[in-house]
Amino acid sequence: MASLATALTSMGIEFSDQLTYMASLAPRSANCSRMEQGGMQIMAKEDKQTYDLCKAMCSRGEWPPLMVSHDPRQGFVVEADSNIKDMTLIAEYTGDVDFMRNRAHDEGDSIMGLLFTKDPAKELVICPDKRGNIARFVSGINNHTQEGKKKQNLRCVRFDIDGEAHALLVAIRDIPKGERLYYDYNAYHKEYPTEHFV
Repeated sequence: MASLATALTSMGIEFSDQLTYMASLAPRSANCSRMEQGGMQIMAKEDKQTYDLCKAMCSRGEWPPLMVSHDPRQGFVVEADSNIKDMTLIAEYTGDVDFMRNRAHDEGDSIMGLLFTKDPAKELVICPDKRGNIARFVSGINNHTQEGKKKQNLRCVRFDIDGEAHALLVAIRDIPKGERLYYDYNAYHKEYPTEHFV
């Protein structure tokens, strides 16, 4: 993961493979998945065991086969460093958890929705501008073209894990070595402008 370390260092981002809670942002108690409008899928026991195994492997330095590279048009991007099977857990989207209201005018280009509640004041986002992992560098598709939609090879799936919301990036098809990773930034809300994406 030397390529990830280079990308994080060049952007001044501290590596973190978990959601972080800061006193000046949203407290951990705000991440209550039962507040999700319409409900949130609870991670099944077998899937939780797989999730825990993946987290343990990552803590030992065993990662999915991924490479971060620099594209002159897009900046840092993530590619498969060997073949990846359909339904592979690529990464949990990590960073600082904050209230959406605090980030409404934020210029960050990698904010991820975490919790969508009936009360907009309680909606949460993940902000990987100070802390994050490889998920921060995965590219988004252009929702306005068929060509853009065909590039999607990952899906962001939000789960209730032990009562808290988590966002996971999962392969939705087999991905060959060398293919760039893409997901739909607007899978939950159609608010992110993607018409300028390559």
